[in-house]
Amino acid sequence: MKMKKNNVITLEDFKDRHYGKRGTAKRDELEAGYENFKIGALIHKARIEKGLTQEELAEKVGTTKSYISKIENNVKEVRISTLQKIVKLGLDGQLQLSIKL
Repeated sequence: MKMKKNNVITLEDFKDRHYGKRGTAKRDELEAGYENFKIGALIHKARIEKGLTQEELAEKVGTTKSYISKIENNVKEVRISTLQKIVKLGLDGQLQLSIKL
């Protein structure tokens, strides 16, 4: 593990030490959780930029304010089909996905 000045370590080193190397079950679970968190944060940011409340976004998409809140707060995972509706119908945007190998 690389130590920096003042005993500061990199985030990658911290994750390696506390969650294992990439590819281990515990590390994979951490990384998957982060991706779900990131989706919620991106939806929240886009909704705010569009000047929409959770209720307004939910109405445009055909779901509930509670569901939008759960996605934004990483309480509930969102299905790809629902994510597409949120982005296209609710936010007038375009969903782009990629796969890294």
